[in-house]
Amino acid sequence: MALPLHLDLQMMQTKWKSAIDPIIANPSNSSIILKNISLAIGDNTINHKLGHNLTGWKIVRLRAASSIYDKQDSNQTPALTLILNSSAACVADIEVF
Repeated sequence: MALPLHLDLQMMQTKWKSAIDPIIANPSNSSIILKNISLAIGDNTINHKLGHNLTGWKIVRLRAASSIYDKQDSNQTPALTLILNSSAACVADIEVF
């Protein structure tokens, strides 16, 4: 015996929700790419434009050899900025989420 259409649709929605919710909840799926960010040697404070605390970041394009790390643990304005320390002057595209 087949399920009534409304029960079948309800089961499909439940299955879809359980499959889609983890993808939607992943913060990297609502990322912004900051292009052509000039980094000087030492600490650089960058407006990340997210409107909430930064969850993470990654360099998606780097135009010179440089070692880069963040100083978010000591950042006084994490809802507004990302602090990156660079070992060399460079230009980068940075994905923030």
